[in-house]
Amino acid sequence: MSPTFRLKRVYDDPAPDDGVRVLVDRLWPRGLTKERAAADRWLKDAAPSPALRVEWHHDPARSDEFADRYRAELDRSPAREAVDELLALARAHGTVTLLFAARDPVVNHAAVLREHLSQALADEDGRR
Repeated sequence: MSPTFRLKRVYDDPAPDDGVRVLVDRLWPRGLTKERAAADRWLKDAAPSPALRVEWHHDPARSDEFADRYRAELDRSPAREAVDELLALARAHGTVTLLFAARDPVVNHAAVLREHLSQALADEDGRR
């Protein structure tokens, strides 16, 4: 079973193949109950810092700059611990679905996080 990270809006219905569902937003999604979210975990520290989130404001023109700065945050505490937990979940369960509230399913922090996590797994495989 190869570890896999999937992306899904937290407002979308859960599916049997979601594996472990982890909300990776710093703020709880508006108007959503915990039951409806069906998140197994909420890792606030996996999300961008409040300052970076506000500065970026989901502007597609600034996506590359945002991604670089967010990746740098992911390599530092406390985000590093959240990344380690996500990697451990993927190793243990196979599939981890990263839940996010952003409207855009392509341009969002969870897509950058998934790329970062996938690269970390590839780096681990390369060291073996």
